[in-house]
Amino acid sequence: METKKYKIEIDPRILELLGPNLYTNIYYVLAELIANAYDADAHNVYIISEPNAIRVEDDGHGMSYSKGGIAKYLGVAKLSRTNAKDSLTELGRQKMGRKGIGKLAALSVSENVDILTISDGEKSGFVLSRHPQEGGTLQAISEQNVVFKKVENHGTAIIMKNPEYHLHKTNDAIKRNIVNIFPLIDKDFRIHIVNTNGKDDIIERLDEVFAKSLCSIITLGDGFRELAKKVKVSFAEKKDFLIDVRDSHKIPLTMKNSQGEIKTYELIINGWIGAYETTRGRKKDTSDFPDNFISLYAHKKMGEFNILPKVGKNSLIESFIVGQLYVDLFELSELPDMALSNRQGYKSDDSRYEAVIEYVRKILLPAIINKRATYAALKNASVQKKQLNEQKKKEETLKRAIDNFRRKTGNAISDKIKLNSQYTAQEVHEVVDQAINDNIPDFGIKKKVDSAKKKLLISQTSADKSLSDLVYNFLLFNGVPAKEIIYSNCDDSVSRIPEDVPIFDYLRDFFVNSYSDQKIYVIFITSEHIKGSFGTMAEIGAAWITKADHKIINVSDFRPEKPLNDTVTWQTSIVDEDGNVSMTKLNADLFV
Repeated sequence: METKKYKIEIDPRILELLGPNLYTNIYYVLAELIANAYDADAHNVYIISEPNAIRVEDDGHGMSYSKGGIAKYLGVAKLSRTNAKDSLTELGRQKMGRKGIGKLAALSVSENVDILTISDGEKSGFVLSRHPQEGGTLQAISEQNVVFKKVENHGTAIIMKNPEYHLHKTNDAIKRNIVNIFPLIDKDFRIHIVNTNGKDDIIERLDEVFAKSLCSIITLGDGFRELAKKVKVSFAEKKDFLIDVRDSHKIPLTMKNSQGEIKTYELIINGWIGAYETTRGRKKDTSDFPDNFISLYAHKKMGEFNILPKVGKNSLIESFIVGQLYVDLFELSELPDMALSNRQGYKSDDSRYEAVIEYVRKILLPAIINKRATYAALKNASVQKKQLNEQKKKEETLKRAIDNFRRKTGNAISDKIKLNSQYTAQEVHEVVDQAINDNIPDFGIKKKVDSAKKKLLISQTSADKSLSDLVYNFLLFNGVPAKEIIYSNCDDSVSRIPEDVPIFDYLRDFFVNSYSDQKIYVIFITSEHIKGSFGTMAEIGAAWITKADHKIINVSDFRPEKPLNDTVTWQTSIVDEDGNVSMTKLNADLFV
C-alpha cells in the first residue's frame, strides 16, 4: 500500500501567526467549515460536541488522495474561483469560498486539528498543525483510525482537539448563534447540532424565526414576500403600512473588474429589515451575537454581521431593529475580492459596499424606524384608551358610591327624626357619624380614581413647541412620570391623549364632571400665538372655572392677561426664529 504523505504549502511561521489570530469567535470558525461543506455539495453537516473536542462532519464528496483532492486542499491561499465557470459546484451551488484560507479557521480553535476524509470509499487522514514538521510535512493518520460518526462512503470530518474556544452548553444556544451566519437553510442543506448525549437538533431558517417576533417589516425581492405573511400585525387598519413588501432594490454601478475592464453592473439588494415588538429577554448570553443587527450576506453566507453602527445614530429605537440583506454582487468572481480575510467584514472603500451603506442609511433604516415609531404610538394609544375606559368605570363607581352615601345618610337621619320628635344636636351628630362609619368603605375607590388621573397639563400651541419641549423634558428630569403629564404635541405618545379622544372631552370627564377632588396642575406656555388658538384659550377658561393651580411660562414681548393669574411674577423666555430658547439668570431661577 502506498504511504501517503501530506505537505502543506505555506510557511509554518504564517500558520503560527495567522492560526490563533484570524478569527475572534467560535461561530465564525464554524461558519468557514460549514461553508467548505456547502461547497463540497454536502446535504448535511454535523456539529458534534465531544469530550475535549469539537467535530464538524459533512457528507460532501470528500477528498481523494489519489485524484489530487487533498493536495488541492493543502494549497493554502490559492483562489478557488476567478470567473463564472468555476463559481459553481457540481450541484450548481454558488460557491461560498474564494480565498483558500478557510481551512485555517480550525487552527484558531485548536493547535492541532485532525482532518479525516473519505471519497468513493478511499480513506485519508492527517493532522493540520500550527507547528508542522520540517518542510511543511504533516503527521499522517492511519486508515483504520479514519472513523466517522455520521458519514459513510463520502465526506469529511474536522476534529478540533482541546479547543481554546468553546460552544454553548445547550443546542438551542448553538443553533441561535450559527443561524445568524447561515440564515437561508433549506431541505437541501441541513445543519445538525449534536450534543455529548447524542441528541441531534436540526437548525431552522432564521428569518422565519425572527418574523414571529416582529411588529413591522420591509421585504425586498420576490424571495422574501412570503416572509412578510409570517409577521402578525395587531392593528389591521395599519397593516399595509407596517407590512411593506417591495421589489428588489437595484443600483447601477460602473466598476473595473479583475481583468481591468470597465463595465456597468447591477447591484441588487434583496432581503428584509424589521422591528421587534419588544426587546425584553432576547439576548440570552453575553457571548451570543446581539439580537439587534443588520447583516450583509453574499452567496447565502454572512460577510458582515452588523452594519447598524455604521448606518445608525445610536438611538434607543435602533435597539428594536434587525435585518438581513443579500448582495451577491459582493461575491461576483470577476470583480475584485472585497471580503476581509476573516470573513468578518468588507473593505469599506469598495463602491459596492458604499452604495449599500448609503441606501440603508438614507432610505431603508429611516423607513423601518418610522414604522416602529408608528407601531409604538398605536400600541400606547390602545393601552391609554383601555386605561381611560377603566378610569371612566372607576369614576362611575365613585359617583354611585357618593350618591349612595348621600341617600343612606339622609335616610338614617330622616328615620331618626321620625322615631324621635325630640332630639338633641348631639344625637343628630351621632347619627351622621354612624352613617359615615357604615358607608365609608364605599370610598376606597376614590384613591384609585385619583391615582389613575393625569396630574399636570402643559397648555401650549404647536408654534411654541421648542419651549414646551424644554418644559416637558425638565419635568421628566425632575422625576415627574411621563404618564402623569398631558402634552398634546409631545413626541412621546405616553403623554398624549389617544388620537380619537378629544382633549376637552377628557378634561370634562375627569376634572369638571368628576366627584374626585384631585385637581390638575396647569403650566401655560403663553405667547402671541395663543390669541389665535381656540384650544389654548378654552384651556385657560377651563382652568379658571375649575380653579386649577397654574404657572405661566411666557415668551418675551407678550403679556399674559386674566383669567390667568397675572398678579404674580411669571417666567419669561426668549425664543429665536430657529426655536433656540434662552433666558436671564433671574428667569432661569423662576423656570426651576
